[in-house]
Formats: sequence, structure tokens, C-alpha cells
Amino acid sequence: MLNSVGQRARSFFSLCPTSSRTCKLPRARCLSPCSTIRRGYANVANTAGKPVTKQKPYYVTSPIFYVNAAPHAGHLYTLLLTDILKRWQLLKGNQNATLLTGTDEHGMKIQKAAEKAKTDTKAFCDQHARQFQSLAERANVKYDRFIRTTDEDHKAAVEHFWRELNHRGYIYESKHEGWYSVSDETFYPESQVHLILDPSTGRKLQASIETGKEVEWTSETNYHFRLSVFKDKLLQHYHDHPEFIVPRTRMNFIVKEVESGLSDLSISRPSSRLTWGIPVPGDDSQTIYVWLDALINYITMAGYPFASKEAAEALWPPDCQVIGKDIVRFHCIYWPAFLMALDLPVTKQFLTHAHWTMNREKMSKSVGNVVNPFYAMDRFGVDVIRYYMAHDGGIVDDADYDNGYIVDRYKKGLHGGLGNLVSRVVRGKKWNVRESVELMSNKGEKNSNEMLETSRKHTTHLKRVPAQVQKSMDELNPRQALHIIMDLVYSTNKYFQESAPWDMAAFPDDKVQKELKRIIYLTAESIRIVAILLQPFMPEKAAQALDLLGVDPAWRRFMYTAYGADIKYGSPRIDVGKAGSAGTLFPPLASEF
Repeated sequence: MLNSVGQRARSFFSLCPTSSRTCKLPRARCLSPCSTIRRGYANVANTAGKPVTKQKPYYVTSPIFYVNAAPHAGHLYTLLLTDILKRWQLLKGNQNATLLTGTDEHGMKIQKAAEKAKTDTKAFCDQHARQFQSLAERANVKYDRFIRTTDEDHKAAVEHFWRELNHRGYIYESKHEGWYSVSDETFYPESQVHLILDPSTGRKLQASIETGKEVEWTSETNYHFRLSVFKDKLLQHYHDHPEFIVPRTRMNFIVKEVESGLSDLSISRPSSRLTWGIPVPGDDSQTIYVWLDALINYITMAGYPFASKEAAEALWPPDCQVIGKDIVRFHCIYWPAFLMALDLPVTKQFLTHAHWTMNREKMSKSVGNVVNPFYAMDRFGVDVIRYYMAHDGGIVDDADYDNGYIVDRYKKGLHGGLGNLVSRVVRGKKWNVRESVELMSNKGEKNSNEMLETSRKHTTHLKRVPAQVQKSMDELNPRQALHIIMDLVYSTNKYFQESAPWDMAAFPDDKVQKELKRIIYLTAESIRIVAILLQPFMPEKAAQALDLLGVDPAWRRFMYTAYGADIKYGSPRIDVGKAGSAGTLFPPLASEF
């Protein structure tokens, strides 16, 4: 590993196997001709997508989704977690935060799926890629690039990455025998397969213990990556970066996997069996292994290897990569090893999440228990599904998807919680929110010794919430952060109900009227802070709540979640209407669904 950031960056952008900026080899002998690298890629540095800035953009990625089948709720959950993390950074002021998502379109599984569909493989990929891109857009995911492994700049990046690995001596050719899963696109050792009875066919078959997918014995000659030599480097990296994988349970799993020993990794397939992929540079008889191909997409986004040193350093490495627990080995063992082999900076953190299940079984198209995410958003609304999945989705443990749960969360947290609170405050006929803000924004009034104990307790709670939410988000726990926000919604409702400001409005006494304004102010201030914090989770509904409260768009960043930070709100920016009107944040459900 080179010592300085500058050295690593220069190695990162060298375009020749000699690690020199200027190729001195005759073109006929050069393994990676500069003319080939340059051809058609004069502007590829722009794939980094961001201007060079002093502050490194927060770079977050979702996995690229396999296009052998239509998207399901699990894909949506991964996208939402990624989007919430990006929007959180935008909320904190990192306006260059960058999100990458896309599709993985090579490999045996795609080839067979296209053959089964009796369609051209590229056309098959185009169709399914559009579905995943539509899912991201429908769910209001603020991605900066939707990458496809069939993109030309990605293909060039993969070819260059392979040449660099080969030049450094990490690739060799050898015969490989083992159990291969087409579904998982991976080889499994004998210890990780067992004999099962397929309940649908009654057939006995060998399957992966981890995934349950069928495996078949294969014997072939292909290229291997010297993964075994990275055991100590990986273990040292895990030791030095204990928060590398979230949650800790999966960090422990990966450490044990590496401690038990690493075998070299087969990284190509004979093109006689697999034609749909990127050919091995210099050997058309082999196709690059789909997982090596796919993982490189994350660095393609940074302009690898074409971008200027400054442009790619501004983005690489990723700050967080969001993945499902079923692909943790590929991302947290293979991917860091590939990067280490080329002296490239390794991803800072991985957020690995659990699965969504239905009736306690993992969603699977073959089983027929998948949830169509488009139907779910059409049925309940985009922000409602975003809220439900963030609120109930599992990081450590699997979560069971149920329409009944969505209805329950809507009634309690959204309609009866936040929606009810906003309506009661902004539509109140016996008080004026703007007058309350004007009076109580005075420092002496906010900290008045005359404050009732209930108001004092609520103020203390309110002041603590932003820091608690920030801590949860820094720990990559959006679910916990959302629960903290909603706890404030519930406690504010309780405070408002117990304070009964509608009764106080009938008394002309100055002290009573001042306390009335304090209650309205504290309730409005709670809504303001809650709505700002909810923007990453429910961007449309949070914006509507802030409009109803009259918060200026320029005052909706995290820095304004401090108690009393905004003294100008209180006059609605939109028509508050009447109960049940278009101005209602969360109307009653039309049915029980």
C-alpha cells in the first residue's frame, strides 16, 4: 500500500500497466494502449457527476440490482435506505452528496433468463433496467446516476481494472472444480452445500446452505484472483476500522469467515458456457466473472480510470455502501481485496440490512410471495410506504411485510399523530401561531421562570431530539432515528392534549394568555423541528407540513432544528383549508385496505 494520499491517487489514475502517466511501450506491445483508453472517453471524467470542491461529497451507493426479474419490495427498501442517507447529508449542508444506483446486467443467470424469455439478451436487460430506474424515480430517490454494467465507460473501467490486477501478478490461470450456483453466480466449497428435497418437484438436489439455491458440479479452466494473500490485510483493516460493517453481528461474521481462511477466487468463466459478459482482455475464450465486473461500477462512477486526479479524489472512496445481508461476503471480502490489490482507498462503511419477509418467509418470485412496490405506492402513497419501510424495516433482523401493519402505522403515526397535531395547531380558531412565535421568540419569554412544569419537561425533550437523531444517523441507524422523531410527535400530542389550550383561550388573564401562547409556541416549534428532521424520510409530506407552518424553504436545514432557531414562521405558505380538504396532511383512509 502506498503511503500518502497523493501517491495513492497517482496510482489510481495511471492509465498504463507500468503505472506511468506516459506510455513508453510500442503500441503493438502495450497491454492497455492509451489510444484505446482515450478513444470515445474524452469527457468521461464528467461521470464523477460533481464539480471539484474542497469538501468531499458524501458518496453513498445502493447495490446494482440484478435484472433477471422485476423489482420487489426488498429492492425498494435498499433504495430508500440509500436515499435517506443522501438526503440526511443534504439536510446537514453537504450539497454535493452523491447517490449511485443501477443495474447488474451480465452473467449466466441473465443469459438463461433471456433464453427462457426467447428474447435478445440486451433487449431483455433494457426492459428490466427501465423497471428499476422507474422504481427509483417513482419512490422519489434522488440518484445522481443510474449506472448499467452494459454502459461503455463501465466496460472500459472493468477492462482496465483487470489489466492492472494482471500486471501486478494477482491473476493466474488454473483448473477449477466445485459446486456452482447459477442463481447466486458463485462457487461454494463442499462445506457450504448439502443435499435437500425440493418441495415443489420432490427432486433431491445439492443446494447452498446459506441461500438454499441449487448448485451443480463444474470442472473448468479459468482465471483466478489471489484472494488468499489478502487474509492478513483484511483482518488488519477490520481491526483498525471496527465500524466498517454495520451492524456489528455481520462484522463478526465476516471476520470469522476470513479468519477461517480464504481460497483464491475464480474470476472468469469459459465463453463456451457464458457469452453474456465482458471478455477477458486478450483472451476471448474467457468471460469476466459477473461479481468482479459488477463491483467495479462503484468506482466507474468516480471516473475510473479516466478522471483527473482532483475530480475522482473529490468523490472516492464511498462513505457508505448499502447492501442486503445476502451479498455481504462479495462486498466486504472480495471488494476490499480487489481495491487493496491496486492500492486504492477502501469503502469507509457498509450498511448491511436484513430481509423483508411475508408470513415469515423470504420474498421470492419462485415462491410467489413478492410484494410489487409499484402497487404498494399506488395504494398507500409514496411517502407512506417510505415511512412504513423505514419505520419497520430490519437492519439486524428480518421484518414481515403486511398491509395491516401499514394501516396501523398510518393511523397511529401519520393520521392520528403528526397529521392530527398539525391540523389542530394551524387550524386553531382560538389562537394565532404567528403571534405566539413572535412573543415566545423573545429569549426572556422562552426561558421564563413562570413556565409550567409540563412545558419545562417538553422543552427539555424537544431540545434533545436533534442530537439524538444525528447520533442514530451517524451510526447508520435510520430506523432508530425515525422512532426518536415519532416519539416526539407522540409526546407533543400528549402535551398539547393535557395542556388543553382551547380552555385557556376563554380566560382574559394576562398570565393565562401568556401560557396559552407558550403552549402553542412549544407545539408549533415541535412540529417545525419534527418536519425538518422528517425530510429525508418523507420529503413531500415533510415539505407540506413546513408549508402549513409557514417555514421559509431557506430555513429547513438541520442547523435550524435547534430550539428557537427560527423566529419568522407561523404564517402558512399554503391554504390550510378545512378538515378533509387538500390542505390536510394525512387524510383518513378511505378503507381498511
